[in-house]
Amino acid sequence: MPVIFAACIFICVTSRIYAQTGVHPLNMLHLRTFLCMVTLVLLVGTLRQVNAHEIRPTIVTAEFSETGLYTIQINANLEALIAGIGASHKNTEDSPKSQIYDALRQLPPAVLSNRIRSFMPAYLSGIDVTFDKRRADLKLTQIRVPQVGDLALPRHTKITLTGTAPEGAPVLAWRYAPAFGDSVFRVRGAIGGERVAFWLKNGERSPPIKIRGRSAQSFVGLAYQYVGIGFTHIIPLGLDHILFVLGLYFLSSRLRPLIIQVSSFTVAHTLTLALSMLGLVSIPSAIIEPLIALSIVFVAVENWFTERLQPWRPFVIFGFGLIHGFGFAGVLREMNLGPADFATSLVFFNLGVELGQLATIAIAYGALGFWVSQKDWYRARIVRPLTILIGTTGFVWFLERIL
Repeated sequence: MPVIFAACIFICVTSRIYAQTGVHPLNMLHLRTFLCMVTLVLLVGTLRQVNAHEIRPTIVTAEFSETGLYTIQINANLEALIAGIGASHKNTEDSPKSQIYDALRQLPPAVLSNRIRSFMPAYLSGIDVTFDKRRADLKLTQIRVPQVGDLALPRHTKITLTGTAPEGAPVLAWRYAPAFGDSVFRVRGAIGGERVAFWLKNGERSPPIKIRGRSAQSFVGLAYQYVGIGFTHIIPLGLDHILFVLGLYFLSSRLRPLIIQVSSFTVAHTLTLALSMLGLVSIPSAIIEPLIALSIVFVAVENWFTERLQPWRPFVIFGFGLIHGFGFAGVLREMNLGPADFATSLVFFNLGVELGQLATIAIAYGALGFWVSQKDWYRARIVRPLTILIGTTGFVWFLERIL
């Protein structure tokens, strides 16, 4: 059914063009371009599923009571770690051990729980929680494995560790083994303190966090952290966002259409990013992800047939920007921002996203636009083949995300 729906969209678009121009779309193709399109379709057909907004670091939440008792909740993809898939692989299918992962992913909760318990000594040895630079004595109290569910999606097991913080005002620090990948470390209910959160790259140790009072993370440090998170969500992690922005860039070699499109897109995704993070609007990622893929297809199809900024295009781009904003919000939700840092984090994350988009355009201009955008053959030899690649990739992702 999804395939039929997608095919109907393509037929409607091409039929509308045929009715207006009297020329069948295939007749517009130069033979060389057509062969290029076939080659690109075959290449894109080999692409594996890419999910750019479900950035899945291990989520770690440390919660302290007034008496000093603490609970550490860990939300991790343990099948990947048990299979030995290292942090260098962003997709389990890229690893030579993907078959081991797939077998573990199919195990029912009871069976996987036994495998996890056997893995726990090695796993806990890779977790370093310290108070005043002294390693904490962690007690494993619970392992909760979700049902098998959709095999195309990762399963995240919840691990609960408990302990008692030393008396006084100890300084807490967290470090996840480099082989385990990124982690988001959050502290809630520090004794008399506020909530803090850090996104830590492979093996990076958290800044010292005072259990009493607020962490000493400065405004500049917070801004730098969230600008970096927003930027990396575009480059290199947000391939579908990159392709959409390139679709805006390749419409025309003139500056005015690009400014209008990017401005429309920016205003829209900023709006839904804020609304989503405030909890005023929420749409499941199962809906958002296919729509983001379709937005790539739309800009590519229109770029093929025109290089003029049609009156309706900024409004359509605005609508797609609203959709992309929900995708951006997924990253910040993983951080579970506290009220003290909410506005600052939101602003600087969005700034990082904008810098990532501008960097994408700058790279495209530096690699192609500056040198050949004024050539007579630029559109036929550069824009159209790349448009085919962008649109076909988006269409493949759309099918993958609805099947």
